[in-house]
Amino acid sequence: MTNTKHSTGRNQLSRRQLLKAGAGSAALLAAAKLNFPAGAFAQGAGPEVKAAKLGFIALTDAAPLFVAKEKGLFAKYGMPDVEVQKQASWGTTRDNLVLGSEGNGIDGAHILTPMPYLISSGKVTQNNQPTPMYILARLNLNGQCISVAKEYGDLKVGVDATPFKAALDKKKAAGKAIKAAMTFPGGTHDLWIRYWLAAGGIDPDKDIETIVVPPPQMVANMKVGTMDCFCVCEPWNLQLIHQDIGYTALTTGELWNKHPEKSFAMRAAYVDKYPIATKALLMAVLEAQQWCEKPENRDEVAAICGKRQWINCPVEDITDRVKGKFDYGTGRVVDNSPHIMRFWDDHASYPYQSHDLWFMTEDIRWGKYAPDFDAKALIGKVNREDLWRDAAKALGVAALPASTSRGQETFFDGKVFDPDNPAAYLKSLSIKRVEA
Repeated sequence: MTNTKHSTGRNQLSRRQLLKAGAGSAALLAAAKLNFPAGAFAQGAGPEVKAAKLGFIALTDAAPLFVAKEKGLFAKYGMPDVEVQKQASWGTTRDNLVLGSEGNGIDGAHILTPMPYLISSGKVTQNNQPTPMYILARLNLNGQCISVAKEYGDLKVGVDATPFKAALDKKKAAGKAIKAAMTFPGGTHDLWIRYWLAAGGIDPDKDIETIVVPPPQMVANMKVGTMDCFCVCEPWNLQLIHQDIGYTALTTGELWNKHPEKSFAMRAAYVDKYPIATKALLMAVLEAQQWCEKPENRDEVAAICGKRQWINCPVEDITDRVKGKFDYGTGRVVDNSPHIMRFWDDHASYPYQSHDLWFMTEDIRWGKYAPDFDAKALIGKVNREDLWRDAAKALGVAALPASTSRGQETFFDGKVFDPDNPAAYLKSLSIKRVEA
């Protein structure tokens, strides 16, 4: 009988201990959920894979990818096997994104912002087969230039292309070819040079021939007289001046102050399959952008960019403009330019959907999409600002943009783009391929 009592007592005691332990565990779990929201336990397992293949073109706005690799930031977030691979041209970047790393291509890239849309919609892919893409971050604001050949040195062409028009007409009347070079049809450089020419009364499809030249080949092509003007990122504009082949007409921030430029984009298939790895990549890129932005790091940014595995050019072709000094090669020199390339400040990294809408509206303007194309629907699929916000919060970024729109944007010629009414913007433009 005593044994039974003892036995019952032991059973009751163990039950009480179990209940107490259970209550403690529940409290611990509740506390953990409060302190580590948004799936912290799943993150604790680390990225699903340790590798990704990312492409880049030899341009200074790819600096965040160079820095993330060189400074070990990909490894810091659990992705030590990330490869950052040089691409020969934007066309090569597109082809390798279509292939994916499984097909010996790449998973993501430093890319012209309109390209993920052109690829996702099948507008620039073989047999018009779409390859779904996601934009995860903007890599920079500003920092591109339009350069003009030395033969127009006496004109000192600037933001207003009107004097350039008269010189081009004269050359054309003499039976000579006139050409404007950009880097990819429908890409940012194509749209900047078209906007500039059209604002000066030059129809980029009728009055001049636009040609595609990969960024690293711009200077060599200008040297042999292939083109009259070109639009590209650095270091190729400053290198042109250093080689005394041409000069800078304008830096693109003068067309549109604090304009969006390159993006960090990934194949949707990679992101959907490896969400934790994607977040790790994004956190590494965002941290690299913060590092690149700091003035005290800009000399090192230039030094890293100039290395053989990245841009492979003299560092003096990079340093000045990365630090905000613009010698236009015409006697005009601007120190501390307000149009310095931004990697982080002014919400440079956040991919505003309103900006993507401007790019798509311009591509409608020039016939890349039909006038009734549903740009906003595609932006809803491609622009993953939600993933950017998630990564930014994980990094402890306090100042997050309040809206997916930066609001109305005003251009150098007084044109206004209202993301709530892109049709009105199209209607205001005199030179275009579409009736609006």
